[in-house]
Amino acid sequence: MAEAKRGRPSRPAAVRRRDPKLTRGRSRGVVAATTGLLGLSSTRRAAILAVVVCALALSVAVPLRNYVSQRQELSAVTQRQEALTGEVAALSAEKARLSDSAEVEAQARSRLGYVMPGEVPYVVQLPSGPVGPATGPGSGALWYRTLWREVVEGSP
Repeated sequence: MAEAKRGRPSRPAAVRRRDPKLTRGRSRGVVAATTGLLGLSSTRRAAILAVVVCALALSVAVPLRNYVSQRQELSAVTQRQEALTGEVAALSAEKARLSDSAEVEAQARSRLGYVMPGEVPYVVQLPSGPVGPATGPGSGALWYRTLWREVVEGSP
């Protein structure tokens, strides 16, 4: 009704549009006091946008972390599987080598000292020479030099 008095035709309530109202700021002069989307100021819209972006980031962070950790675990399991495959191949080769009776006999002779019936075993022992300087009680070395050498080098 007030618009009809001013000379403007009155609009239906559903079609009405909000015209910017001019206000006078303290030092800025005339400022359009418009509100943006959904009747919110730009600061509030920025705050809402920041909250939405943070919510999206937090909702994506956990599945992304799980994905990365599962990829690392898969890589570790794959490396372990390759190592075990190599070990299985080496053990299979050793099993095939030891399935030969001549190889088993050679291992028994060299490692365990087995001999066939009727063979005469010989064990050759080489004489051992002096390991280090004589430091016994009858060696003639002074007792304090022997003690100092044992302290510095460690006791035998």
